[in-house]
Amino acid sequence: MATPRTERAEPRIDPDLDPETGAALPSGASSDFIRTPAPRKGPIVGLLLLMAVAAGAVFFYLWRQNAAQQPVLVTPTATQPPVAAEAAPAIRHPIEDAQSAAPPNADAKPLPALMVSDTTMQNTLADLFGAASLGKVFYEDAIIHRFVTTIDNLPRKTIPSRNLPVKPIAGLLVTTAKDDNVSISAENASRYAPYVQMAEAIDAKNLVSAYVHFYPLMQQDYRDLGYPKGYFNDRLIEAIDDLLATPESKDPLQVLQPKVLYQYANPELEARSAGQKIMIRMGSENAAKVKAKLQEIRRELTGPRGSNPAASKQAP
Repeated sequence: MATPRTERAEPRIDPDLDPETGAALPSGASSDFIRTPAPRKGPIVGLLLLMAVAAGAVFFYLWRQNAAQQPVLVTPTATQPPVAAEAAPAIRHPIEDAQSAAPPNADAKPLPALMVSDTTMQNTLADLFGAASLGKVFYEDAIIHRFVTTIDNLPRKTIPSRNLPVKPIAGLLVTTAKDDNVSISAENASRYAPYVQMAEAIDAKNLVSAYVHFYPLMQQDYRDLGYPKGYFNDRLIEAIDDLLATPESKDPLQVLQPKVLYQYANPELEARSAGQKIMIRMGSENAAKVKAKLQEIRRELTGPRGSNPAASKQAP
């Protein structure tokens, strides 16, 4: 007897939208699978922090002025060494190590301002992936911000779907049902074929060369996210290493539906990062092709001094 083939909603990683299908969660629905993304420090929060620090500095200055007007008995004490400012984290993967980096070209156009960079980025994506793929695959607004935010969240538990740089995968998750067990069908992998084919066709050197050229804008956006001393290239390498550390999935992958939404039946898979869950969902064959391309890109990014990729613990 043939195994029935059904289509079910993809397990969602965002409380509002499915990042693959774009489907909205039914009104009033709730599920243990719904997660709240980790708090983010955006530019507004950073501004408030700066205001608080400034207010504290003014208060301290006025307090010192008032104290200076009171006669006090001064007791000689040992001079305390000045408190050193908090050092920025050490840069592990300098952008200069990228093998595709080259001396500035005299004919190269200067970088646009971050807020008006979309037109330039649209042209760059069209050159890398083809003009026909631009509108079908990518969102064409806030391109750098979408890329930076997604890279930052790949090693985390969730990715806000509103910031994804690519459009949802077509169709619904394809599943098979046997008795009371529901599994992801092997046919589901075909939904990812256009994206995987496009990834395989990428020239890693050209991609990294474009990345190095636009890196100052990405670094600016990353710091605006709330990492004033952060280094985006380090975070990119962390995200790549996390994807490369994705375990090979063994079909069939069973899913559960405790309430409205689906989650993996295997607790170990359910605890994986958002990026690794995407790799698992696309099927082992597709994941192997993507990993091979990620290895190429990593080598171009890190250069001869780059260490071998290894799974690393990520901040929540």
